[in-house]
Amino acid sequence: MSDVLAGAARIDGFSGEQLRPGDAGYDEARILWNGLFDRHPALIARCISTDDVVAAVNYGRENGLEIAVRSGGHSAAGHSGVDDGLVIDLSQMKRIDIDPDAQTCVAQPGLTWGEFDGATQIHGLAVTGGRFSTTGIAGLLLGSGSGWLERKCGLTADNLISAQVVTADGRVLRASKDENPDLFWGIRGGSGNFGIATEFEIGLHKVGPMIYGGLLGCAPDRATEILTFMREYMATAPEDLGIGVAFVSAPPEPFVPEEMHFAPIVGIVVCWTGSKEEGEKVLAPIREVAQPGVDMVGEMPYVALQSMLDGGGPYGIRGYMKAELLQEMSDDAIAELVSQGGQRPGPMVQLLLEPLGGAIGDMGEDDTALGRRDASWCYHALSLWMDPSEEVAEAHVAWAKNLTQAMKPYARDGVYLNFTSDDDEDRVRASYGPKYERLQALKDKYDPENLFHLNSNIKPSS
Repeated sequence: MSDVLAGAARIDGFSGEQLRPGDAGYDEARILWNGLFDRHPALIARCISTDDVVAAVNYGRENGLEIAVRSGGHSAAGHSGVDDGLVIDLSQMKRIDIDPDAQTCVAQPGLTWGEFDGATQIHGLAVTGGRFSTTGIAGLLLGSGSGWLERKCGLTADNLISAQVVTADGRVLRASKDENPDLFWGIRGGSGNFGIATEFEIGLHKVGPMIYGGLLGCAPDRATEILTFMREYMATAPEDLGIGVAFVSAPPEPFVPEEMHFAPIVGIVVCWTGSKEEGEKVLAPIREVAQPGVDMVGEMPYVALQSMLDGGGPYGIRGYMKAELLQEMSDDAIAELVSQGGQRPGPMVQLLLEPLGGAIGDMGEDDTALGRRDASWCYHALSLWMDPSEEVAEAHVAWAKNLTQAMKPYARDGVYLNFTSDDDEDRVRASYGPKYERLQALKDKYDPENLFHLNSNIKPSS
């Protein structure tokens, strides 16, 4: 531990709470979503303003501390915490101001998607948000932004109008298409590499508050037929239709027949943002092919859909995640996915297949740091478990790795890095492809000493 932190030194000019080991609230504040990572920071600086963030950044830099930045704490790779260093905690910064006429909002990074959606849905507005409502808005927005609305609204990063960013040298910059446009380009997909965002101006879309959506639960032996049909159907489906096909276990809920509790199923998550009447017509062919044993699709609040999966990923769950964009959903790829989905090592494990397209392709390939906008499908392998034993952990990690290896012939280079536990240098370079050098030049300009390196790191050229 740093000599500075071992003593009674405090961050000057800091208005928020400063927590050290042994302080009341320290243990609660250090817990991360992914229980695989049990970090013990020397100091947690719980910021309540941009000035606090500046003070914390300067303190960490001047004292040579390793810095982690936390908003929702959902980093798959555990980047939201650090041992013996400084956590700059943004979770208390939750202001949101909405302009319903302009369909925009200004939001702070401590908001979760549940809190954000709750505020914007009062006005019938939304933007693509995380599939767990407990996820913080900042990490998803800066790292890409995939969710049920992406085919209608684009990725979350595509809807960013401007951001306030604290850089490694303690400056506060505004990034937009007119101010510091190079930084604006980089933060839309470049994660937290270039600074700490303390405020976002975001464009919103007319969605809800009621949508036509929910879950279809289908027998596993329908999987091949469902995916084969969805491959063709989603290629021309309206952008109002967001879909996910998932290999999961049926929850022990009253709406699920008792004989299906914990049994493997193929779930189809539906998010239709048009009228109910049109939604029923659009969904009719899917229902015919899927032959669901459980049909929970109907009119429901958008916020209910957004929190529907929360029970499958509670805070403290252990998780190892893989994700890939697919070249195409070929017959061979479908056969492999069905096989792998049938080998899930535990009831909390999820294999989600997600059709892309729609508004994602409305942005040019070079408009943001995010690329691969012509990908038609991707998969998310969420290997989740609660048992702390090494044997269980090894089995869950092995399943995700084996799946990735088996799917390699069908995958594209690179993925949106928020959704994988492995973001080493080779993976980061492959994901950004030809944009990596441009991002590295931004890193040289805004963070040449790599102060912000606990992320999907873009290393300075030096």
